[in-house]
Amino acid sequence: MKRFIVVGLGNFGSAVAETLYTQGHDVTTVDLDEKAVDRIARRVSRAAVGDGRQIEVLEKIGAADADAGIVSTGDDITASILATLALRDLGVEEIYVKVISADHARVAEKLGVTETIFPERESGQRLATRIASRSLLNYVRLAPDFSIQEMAVPESWIGQSLRDLELPRRYRISVVAVRDVLRDEMIPVPDPDSPLKESDTLLVSGRDEDLLNAARVT
Repeated sequence: MKRFIVVGLGNFGSAVAETLYTQGHDVTTVDLDEKAVDRIARRVSRAAVGDGRQIEVLEKIGAADADAGIVSTGDDITASILATLALRDLGVEEIYVKVISADHARVAEKLGVTETIFPERESGQRLATRIASRSLLNYVRLAPDFSIQEMAVPESWIGQSLRDLELPRRYRISVVAVRDVLRDEMIPVPDPDSPLKESDTLLVSGRDEDLLNAARVT
């Protein structure tokens, strides 16, 4: 079990806090909005009304003992920066910051945060990538120009095995898992000699350009 401090309880901060708590972690949240704090109080370890920009407030609710901090202060960039600095001054080693612009991200990165998250942009990128190809079902960006994608099995691949298809050689992509949609079963180590079915989807990893080329197969 890890300890987390979440500063800011908008949609993003609340979702992160609740998810971490359901995974069995100790989660403390803080926000100036009493209604937001009341809404999440029963779904986290501790919920406090307070100013997450102030080091005294964070120290009082135990932020210094957190393994990681998540800063999600909506559109208030100043509050985000001050909360980040306060967590850094308390010695929190891992800090994740929701950003709303490239400039916001650049400032946060200058402060040495672990990672900046731009939910709106990332959601837009996933949607654009998915709708650009009818074969793509899900898209998770892991690094610039590298991702994991879930794709329907192209018609020409049905009945062939992964060994037959030689995807690493032909497309420079790797199959991470096979999902049997009808049985709702994920096969993390697929049999390379098992024929692919129309009801299968493939979780594949690789460079975006290579994955796009594979998704264009009919």
